Amino acid sequence: MAFELGRLTTRTATRQTEPQRRLLFGLSVDGIRMDEAVDRCRQAVQTRRRLLIGVINAAKIVNLQSDPALRKALLDCDMLLADGQSVVWASRLLGRPLPERVTGIDLFVALLDLAHGQHHSIYLLGAKPEILAALEQQVANRWPGLKLAGSHHGYFKDTDAIQIAARIREAKPDMLFLGMASPKKEIFLGQFQHMLDVPVLHGVGGSFDVLAGLTKRAPLTWQRMGLEWAYRLLQEPRRLWRRYLVTNSAFIALTLREAVRPTPAASSHPEL
Repeated sequence: MAFELGRLTTRTATRQTEPQRRLLFGLSVDGIRMDEAVDRCRQAVQTRRRLLIGVINAAKIVNLQSDPALRKALLDCDMLLADGQSVVWASRLLGRPLPERVTGIDLFVALLDLAHGQHHSIYLLGAKPEILAALEQQVANRWPGLKLAGSHHGYFKDTDAIQIAARIREAKPDMLFLGMASPKKEIFLGQFQHMLDVPVLHGVGGSFDVLAGLTKRAPLTWQRMGLEWAYRLLQEPRRLWRRYLVTNSAFIALTLREAVRPTPAASSHPEL
């Protein structure tokens, strides 16, 4: 009886300490801060239990409305974080507030710090070969001694994906970082997450370019104001103005619709 009571108490305590999730746009988003996210990654490496990380911003919220592969990949994530400040603002407007923005690039850097301090190994997948080489050099300079289990550029054919996944599995890294655009990185992780046998899987998008020194990130003041998109727009106005105009307008419309009629929790297996 005492043993059963002890097990019940443990289960209750576990439920109470689980990160609170917010239902936003049909997705269950983790309402946690950066230090909590890093701690979950630390536990995943220690237990060798998979932690598939996903991040969302305004563009992904808009795109998943018409992209079932992206939607399924996000629904399959074990930890889903708000990368965009607009998502945090929307969560507060909708009465389901997230405590803070946890960006993919900041989590990437924090996990490199963790890997360096705890002697974990990493694998880098993504970017052009020359950018990947520059990133590896920057990582070696900033985190000397950090174990790089392997790397591969991101410009591979879909037919080669399974071979690359096999290489990653053979390398046995503790963390895999994917510097590829959406939805390619989400789809790759969705297809091969179980085959890879890597505890921490994190798609970091354009973070490879930033850490390699190719792209300049917005100043901290702009970041805190949630204006990184505006900083990027100033850097490449001709290429980005139409995309941001369409995406931001669509996201505002979706948020207003969500306020009137919340999207129910979605399933990655709607046929079940």
